[in-house]
Parts: sequence; C-alpha cells; structure tokens
Amino acid sequence: MYTSDPTFEPVAEEGAFSGSQTRKGPRQGKSQDGPVLSRGESSGDVTAEAGGSPRLPTAGVIPQVPETKPQKHTVSGRYEGAVGGYRIELRVDVDGVCPMQRVSGDFFRESGATTLYYGSFIVHEVEVKVTASKVTLRGSGSFSFEASAPEVRVTIPRRAVSRRRASAALQFYTVSGTPGIPYSCEFVSSFFRTVCIETDRVSDVTTPGFSNYDTGMLPSGGPVRVLDVAGAYAEAGIEMISSAGGNVVDISAAGENATWSNAELHAAMVSHFTLYHDLPRWAVWQLVARQHDLGSALYGIMFDQEGKQRQGCAVFYEGIGGDTPEKQRLQLYTGVHELGHCFNLLHSWQKSMGTPPRPNRPEALSWMNYPWNYPSGGPEAFWSRFGFSFDSGEVIHLRHAFRNDIIMGGHSFASGAALGREVLPDVVRDDSGLQLRISTHQESFALGEPVVLEIGLHSAAGREREDHGWIHPNFGMVKVVIQKPNGEVVTYEPLIDHLVGQRAAVVRAGEEVKDSAYIGFGKGGFYFGQPGQYLVRAVYAAADGSEILSGLIRVRIRYPVTEADESLADLFMGQDQGTLLYLLGSDSDHLRNGNAAFDEILDRHGAHPMANYARLIKGINAARDFKTIHAESRVVVRGALLGESTELLAMAATSRVLDTVTTQMTLSNLAEVQVRSGDETSARVTLDMLSSMA
Repeated sequence: MYTSDPTFEPVAEEGAFSGSQTRKGPRQGKSQDGPVLSRGESSGDVTAEAGGSPRLPTAGVIPQVPETKPQKHTVSGRYEGAVGGYRIELRVDVDGVCPMQRVSGDFFRESGATTLYYGSFIVHEVEVKVTASKVTLRGSGSFSFEASAPEVRVTIPRRAVSRRRASAALQFYTVSGTPGIPYSCEFVSSFFRTVCIETDRVSDVTTPGFSNYDTGMLPSGGPVRVLDVAGAYAEAGIEMISSAGGNVVDISAAGENATWSNAELHAAMVSHFTLYHDLPRWAVWQLVARQHDLGSALYGIMFDQEGKQRQGCAVFYEGIGGDTPEKQRLQLYTGVHELGHCFNLLHSWQKSMGTPPRPNRPEALSWMNYPWNYPSGGPEAFWSRFGFSFDSGEVIHLRHAFRNDIIMGGHSFASGAALGREVLPDVVRDDSGLQLRISTHQESFALGEPVVLEIGLHSAAGREREDHGWIHPNFGMVKVVIQKPNGEVVTYEPLIDHLVGQRAAVVRAGEEVKDSAYIGFGKGGFYFGQPGQYLVRAVYAAADGSEILSGLIRVRIRYPVTEADESLADLFMGQDQGTLLYLLGSDSDHLRNGNAAFDEILDRHGAHPMANYARLIKGINAARDFKTIHAESRVVVRGALLGESTELLAMAATSRVLDTVTTQMTLSNLAEVQVRSGDETSARVTLDMLSSMA
C-alpha cells in the first residue's frame, strides 16, 4: 500500500522541527550542533538568489582534490531507500569534490512487478550542520509535484574511512512542522547518476581512436591531469559505464558514398543502438564516423528527433582526427560536448532557451561553449583558461535536475525555449557592421505547406567583415523566433544539433551569405499548425558576441478552402512527414508512414502545386546511395534510383513553388544525378538554368 503523496501521510510523530525555521535568514557561526554553513554557501562558485534559484557563474568548476586523506567519509553521493510502495533515490552534495550545496531526489512508485517514476525534488538552499558524529542537512524543497510535506531534513552519521558508509535518514515535514514520511536510505555510490554508453565505430575511421588527453600538453587552466570522456563526466559526478554492445560498423559496401546524412544517422541510431527503447533510460549511443555530408567542418551531431529524444550523438574524425595534442584535445572536447546535449545541456550562449530560462553565459569556460566563438580573445584565450570542466550551473543540472529534464528519452531538448524575450524587442544600438535579412518567397502559405525561411547575412554600410558565417539554424548560431496567432511566442528548434568548427567567412560589401531553412517542423512539432498571421524574427550570434537581429516579417497561413486543401493539410502534417521534410527524405522503416503519405500526395494530388514538395523530398532521397546498418554491424546500401530521382527533381525544380535557394539546391542535385546517369547534355542545360539564377 502507498499514500497519494510520497512525502506525507496523516500520522503524527514526535521530533518534528519547525519547517518555518528553514525560511528564516541563514544562520552564521556556531550552534549547539557544531559549525553551520549558511544555506547557499558553497566551496564552488554558486550562490542562491531569493526563491531558491541559483545565480549561475561564468567561470568553470575546477575539481578540488584534498591534499590529505580524510579520517572520516564524506557524506556526498547517491542513496536509496523505500517505504511502503515508494522508493527514493536521494542525492547529497555538500562535501567532497566541487560540492554544489544541494540535496535532491527522485521518487518511484512500486506496484507488483512494475516501477513507475513519480516525481523529483531539489533543495537549492541547504543548511548544513556538522558535528563529530553526524551531518544534518535541511531546507525547503522545490518539487515537480505538489508535495504536502516540502521541508526536507537529512541526517547522516559520520564514520571512519575504515568502516562502511552510514545510511542517510531522510525525513519530510509540512511547513507547519508536522512530520511526514521518513526514509532510511542506504549509500549506493559516490556518483550522483550512472549512465550506460555504447560507442560504435565506423570501419573507415583510420586515424587513431581517442583514448585520453593530458591537459598539461598545451597551455590551459585548472589542474593538470589525464582525462578521457568518462573521466570528464566523473569529475562532474556522473558515472559513465561502457556497454558490451560497442563494435565496428563495416561500411565497405558504401564504396565512395561513405559520408553520412542526418537521415542515415537517425536511421542507424534507431536500428543499431542495442540499448535503444522508446522509454526514458540512462543509456546513450555514440557513433564515431569519418565524415558527415556537410564536410569536415562539422565535428559532431546530437540526434534529437521527435518522440523520445537525446538518446544518441555522433562525432566525425575527418575534422577532429589525428594524434597531435591539438587534435587529441579537440577529440576529448567534441565527445564531451555532444554527450552534454544528450544530458539536455544547451550551449553556453543559449541558456535562455531552456525552461526555465537562465542568463546566457557566452564567457563560460565550459565544455558547452565554442572555443572559436569565445568573445574574450577567441580560441587561443579560451583554451589557455579552460579548466576542462562544466560550469557550476551545468554541474548542478547534471547532478540534480529533475529526472525527466535530464534522462535520455525524457523531456525534449531545452524543454521549450525562452519565449524569445531577447529577440522580439527592437535594437537600441548596433555597431557590429553586419546585417541579417530574413524573408519567405511568398506572403501566404496553405495550411500544411512547408514554410521555408530565406536567410541572408551581409555587411553594413559597405564595410567588409570577417565572421563565421554559419547562418542555418541547424548550426546553433541563428535563432528563429515565431509569434503564433494566439500570441504565444516560441523559438524554432531544429531536430538535430550540429557542432561546427571554427571558420572565417568574409562578408564582402555588396555580397550576401545566403541559406534557406525549413522551419515548419522541429523539436516543438509543427510551428505553423493553425491558420492565421505569424510574426517571425531571427538573431545571428556573431563571433565577437554581437547579436545581429533581423527585421520582423509576417507569414500568413490560409484556411483550407477546397476538399483538396484539407486533404493535403492532413497528408503533410504528420510527425513522420515533418521529420522527412527536415531530413530531406529517408529510407528509415520508422518513417514509413510519412513516405506513404507522400506517395498518396503524388497519386491523388499530383497536379497540385504542393505536390512538388513531396517530389523534392523523394527526389533527393532517391538520388542517395542510402546506408542502413543491419545485423552484425554490416552496412547495407540501397543504390541510387537515378531515373526516379531525375524525374522527380526536374518537375520540382521547374514548378515555381520552391524558394530561390531551395530551387538552386534542387537544380544542383538534378545536374549531379544527370551526370551520374551519363546524360551530360541535360546536365549542361540544368547548370545553365542554375547559372542564370546567380
């Protein structure tokens, strides 16, 4: 049997402490119980603001190793206990390495042969009392559910290091001091969480695989030590255990087409990750591949599709491979960075996109920042100061975030964004020398019609400017904000996060760096899913930290008028269809319903202008030699369907439905397919059409 609340049952007990005491100002000095650390005080660099929200720093967290071995155990770590039908995982974080002065926990409800996650809590401001015999912690918890007894007290006896660690006595109280449910929690681990990682390596990665990096090989901040990816997470309190499923993926059947598209990587993760399940799990997949279709400038990707997200990532050795100290450092950084996204960590300059939003930290010396975009001196300054650590706010997240906000397959990446508060207001001053332009190729769209945003970056006032030039939203340097007809403001979030490397693109006077992005579907589902008027704005994060805002544009989504309009809206607005539009097609069996819908569009509505979007997606995918990882880690290649691709792309390119940049992409793909088919004459005609658009 169990109550409806794991913190409280209506049974009075003696020994209650007044919960209101924890709401008074922090006590200083000594008490009868021994020395007291005020709530929020930390040996790290985190303090607490009113209401229990942490004030986050920009400096990195540097592991502090005690000079002498303590005579008594520290009390920090993970504990487990159970009462009735409830089980709790308790995390105590007040001493040891980089204590964040937090207590947190997850509740589970056990019923028969099943265990269900119930909810989580965290105490942001912990009052710590230390005596020779025990450590007592107390404070007011923030809960993911409405707790009847939100005041928390934890008592842990102090034992000599020669003895087994003591259990933790956890007691909840109401705000009036009535005791709730007590738990006795056994010590489980000095790590706060444990994650199983499966790493597969593609056979054409010939450069030495990464093992570890000595942080003293090149100038850096923090203590010198030898680190691997698991070690970096261990310093943050996370145990990474390698699974038995890691193996080498034979890609020999792919021939020259050995680079990976987003669609192929997603299909590979779903079909080949031995620990993959459509459930939240402490398990993550990492693929070590040679190169992405986008080239060697792409260092890594966190897979983040619809449904259960953040379960896999890939790193690409064409850009990061090698055995020099610089390359080994980059391999360590890339592996830790991409896995950080799987833990639901955002880039340092994008913290405001999280829920709840936090201040952006572009100056952070963190695994989650980009060294080449460091605003205080660029990559050389970043690496010379970087302590090879997460910053304090990220460590708090890794150790204490509510379970569904961090576990792979839990809540969506960023869980909703920051409502665009720093994007929609007008610019007060802009001396950046850059201007950002956005537009759509038409003023109104049919319901369900893909909305493609054209993006252009150019110099202001005729000045030449050097910058990174990553303007596609996939690369994290351009954020797009959408205000819906009901007034809700959301940030467009692409399905897959791309880690791109340093580059210098010259933005010349009179020229424009151009790209286009399908923004109709992403992590938030369909962003233009109802008729009405939308407002759209974008912001470009320049290399020097400047935020270049575009103007506001209006996008109108029309109401369906005819039966065909309604049918097409239904056929386009499925989750599989949105993913296929984002990926530019896929052979994945998990997206078969979307491909079937596109086939139905061509069969029933082939003459409708919107059918050309289906032709584009199917035509680009047909042009690929699509790689799928099958049993025994063997890559099976579906050869390109050149005839089918030529027919589909030719119709789409001449339809006058696509935007200019997408039309250019379509013509470029069509010319390549025609050359591969041996039709040089048609390819020259196609290239002439492409040149006329320049």
